[in-house]
Amino acid sequence: MARKDTKTQKSQIVAFKVEPDLADFLDKLPNKSEFIRKAILAQFGMTCPLCTGSGVVPRGVHDHYRPVIAAHDHRPCEKCKTDVTFPLSVEGLTGLEKKRVEQFLHGGPLYCPKCYPTVTSCDDCGWHVSNEKMVEHFKKVHTH
Repeated sequence: MARKDTKTQKSQIVAFKVEPDLADFLDKLPNKSEFIRKAILAQFGMTCPLCTGSGVVPRGVHDHYRPVIAAHDHRPCEKCKTDVTFPLSVEGLTGLEKKRVEQFLHGGPLYCPKCYPTVTSCDDCGWHVSNEKMVEHFKKVHTH
């Protein structure tokens, strides 16, 4: 059974010291806390090979890889093998569409909008994973 969406309340304050340049950069962001939360969570995943975890790439790297990324924004659905285009973020997405893309962006399988609701969801994390790949999913995602 899939878990229901619940918005977690943030009640703890964490402080740390940074260089003046980084402080200026953070102060210019529209939502400093959200940026810092995302950056910390990203470190639990994989470091970006382009920015090496800095969150910023030099203009030359950006200009070189932009068309490469745009040309490779699709892959086959895990279930039906239909070509699926995916965005680089979940910005502007809601409901099942947001959960479907988030799952893929966090390293999970990508399903098309038609197949996603038909695939079994993991009782522990809510990801949609085919029955034949559930054991592999548990080994990859749930072992500590």
